[in-house]
Amino acid sequence: MPTHIVVVGAGVSGLTSALLLSRSKSNIITVIAKDMPGDYNAEYASPWAGANVLPMASEKNSLFERRTFPELQRLAREVPEAGIHFQGTFLLQKHFSRRKNMIFDSQSPTDVCIYRRQSEIDKIKAGTFRSDGLFLPNPWYQSMVDNFRELNIGELPKGAVSGCTFTSVQINPMIYLPWLIGQCKSNGVVIKRGVIDHIMEAAALSHSGAKADIIVNSTGLRSCKLGGVMDQNVIPARGQVVVLRNEINHMMSISGTDDGNSELCYMMTRADGGGTIVGGSYEPGNWNPEPDPNQSVRIMSRIVELVPELSKGNGVRGLDIARHAVGFRPFRHGGVRIEKEKIDGVWVVHHYGHGGWGYQASYGTAERVVELVNEIRGHHPKL
Repeated sequence: MPTHIVVVGAGVSGLTSALLLSRSKSNIITVIAKDMPGDYNAEYASPWAGANVLPMASEKNSLFERRTFPELQRLAREVPEAGIHFQGTFLLQKHFSRRKNMIFDSQSPTDVCIYRRQSEIDKIKAGTFRSDGLFLPNPWYQSMVDNFRELNIGELPKGAVSGCTFTSVQINPMIYLPWLIGQCKSNGVVIKRGVIDHIMEAAALSHSGAKADIIVNSTGLRSCKLGGVMDQNVIPARGQVVVLRNEINHMMSISGTDDGNSELCYMMTRADGGGTIVGGSYEPGNWNPEPDPNQSVRIMSRIVELVPELSKGNGVRGLDIARHAVGFRPFRHGGVRIEKEKIDGVWVVHHYGHGGWGYQASYGTAERVVELVNEIRGHHPKL
């Protein structure tokens, strides 16, 4: 018998789940969502994302990113209409002024001078430095990406004391999200707009007219407000960026700024005319959807200092601004929630709380959704 599944949410997590589920002909899939690709709502995170692959997980928790990256590489090579391209990436460690607290990292190649504050080395060893693995020494992902190498001292820009480079992928959400919808529709998925106040309302929204056997909850930030879920571990992590018409052929991120722990410095150029995203901020609990002009100035000032060629040496005046933007990452204390739960007699597979890594883990977490759906079907052969 067919299994009627309603996926709630049309961000990258919901659409990728729908796509993978639709590859089984025994599944009848409906996607229901308030916001769709082309909409701009700060709570609808996917259109605002950079979106790139800069591995954030620890090695222990890297499965989802390891499972996703090969598929994004394949799409970049073989499916140009998906809006994904390869891009050289530079990760930099920020210069610290208190040089007496820096030490030489002897584990790095002999032609690389890498300095770190002793306090940070101690925190790294204790496992308390940063919540992600992006800037840790000898990162696990060097075996996953192509062309990984440490930068030598002559390659470092002003303000950096160490760094590495590798080839990653960058996604243009304005192309990729509609491409996902097209792939879903070619597999028979029906996409509908709709607003629900309680997760169980989705059970009655299958386009087949039948009551849903399984609901996939990919509502992202709205999971903190959605009846039947009301996950108080979910909060917004506000991100402000500037979208530029200037283009440059690499991505770059540096580990910190002089403007406080909530502000970041990075850039990436989206594929196929998507512009260059310059950021940014990471502000947990901040619900303000309006761009802060002063923050925009800081964002642009930092990037032209780090990458002067972006504005051809003309500073902030040389930047061609397309827009200022704010989006809310769906951060969840305790990490992403991917688990099954029976609510009012209907199975719900929860799939939310990705924070800022939804794209780069999208196929891995969606595969886990498929596994959970298959577990439910296995225990209930009539589905």
